[in-house]
Amino acid sequence: MKSVHNLHNYQLKAVEFALRKKRVALWLDMGLGKTVISLTAAKKLIDKYPANFKVLIIAPLLVANNVWHEEIGNWEHLKHLTWSIVTGNEKQRTEALQKDVNIYITNRDSVSWLYKKKYTKWDLIIVDESASFKNANTKRVKDLAKFQYQHMIQLTGTPSPNGLVDIWSQLFLLDHGERLGKNIYGYLHRYFYKDEYKRVYICLRSEDIYKAVQDITMVMKSEDYLDLPDLISTNTKVELSSTDFKTYKQLEEDYITEIQNKTIVVEFAAALSNKLFQYCNGAIYDEYKNIIEIHKVKIEALKDIIENNPNNNILVAYNFKSDLLRLQEHFKDAVVMDKEGKNAVLWNQNKIKLLLCHPASASEGLNLQQGGNILVWFSLTWNLKNYLQMNKRLHRQGQLKPVIINHIIVKDCIDEKIMNSLAAKDVTQNSLLNALTFKEE
Repeated sequence: MKSVHNLHNYQLKAVEFALRKKRVALWLDMGLGKTVISLTAAKKLIDKYPANFKVLIIAPLLVANNVWHEEIGNWEHLKHLTWSIVTGNEKQRTEALQKDVNIYITNRDSVSWLYKKKYTKWDLIIVDESASFKNANTKRVKDLAKFQYQHMIQLTGTPSPNGLVDIWSQLFLLDHGERLGKNIYGYLHRYFYKDEYKRVYICLRSEDIYKAVQDITMVMKSEDYLDLPDLISTNTKVELSSTDFKTYKQLEEDYITEIQNKTIVVEFAAALSNKLFQYCNGAIYDEYKNIIEIHKVKIEALKDIIENNPNNNILVAYNFKSDLLRLQEHFKDAVVMDKEGKNAVLWNQNKIKLLLCHPASASEGLNLQQGGNILVWFSLTWNLKNYLQMNKRLHRQGQLKPVIINHIIVKDCIDEKIMNSLAAKDVTQNSLLNALTFKEE
């Protein structure tokens, strides 16, 4: 069991920062110990105010059920803390809340339930992966803003996955509008220009935003504190046949095409990118949700990658259910990551050669660095947060080999636009993080 003496100097600085400021955003890369940092801060507050000081931790479901209580048990200075996991059905959650403990651990989908049941008074709230509260119009954000709390610690490594618009609601939960305004629309009007054609907000005053939030944010990057292996990003480019490419272009331009004697119609522009995305992966849904397989260029590319790495276990990211079904059909030994994360154990024991993961469910809370060093993006994602965190399942402390991230990309199609979009979003987020990176004195 590790003691407080095992905490690094930068972790102790983060603890001090959280205690001094009371409500803070800790934007820390994975591997820097955000869980033990926030638990150590909680422990100090519980010791200082022993009279019924209550802590609520809000985390992704997998993390809520498996990570936080285990971390408490790993540290000598935290072992006296008591905890209860508030997940499951209503009866289970109610019983868990009635336990007399220091820390209550729940998932983010339970926030509105807690508000409805009037469990809204907490001394400290820890929000794990605070970027999941980036949408100001969601019920979970509106309900959490009505909670009563003296202290809040927000944790994430990806605070602005889609741009600086994302940080308003996170900061609002900390200061109720003191720094960036009390209304998301006022924030957008003050700092952004709306491109009506592209329907996106373009930030005009990013430096002003950085200055406004720097006093309650702490940014730490893993490369400044950890000895990580090399991260190698590579692309496997594939081409559609002339016939398939012609059909793709017809769908893109006309919103309608014929595939295997079935007419595929897209009614809205917003739905078109999804159809094109599916097409690149090799299958498309018809109007009755039947899967029509079009081509196998990505399947064949994945087969080549596997054959060229016979001694390696390979992690594969997919997006659509049609992707998963086709991968299972063509790769009989493939194993799908379960919701509970139990297959992560088998993967890390080198008992799984091909592990299929959806980035939305596998991007948080899983340590997969012991089972392999190759991740293949069979199907990409527009979501920068999911993309970066999925990559970090392998590229983290304990990984002994260079990590290879291989993207299977269809040339001259929407795959290339997705890669460009991820790169642009990453530039925006890095500008924010670089501006606010903590400098040790």
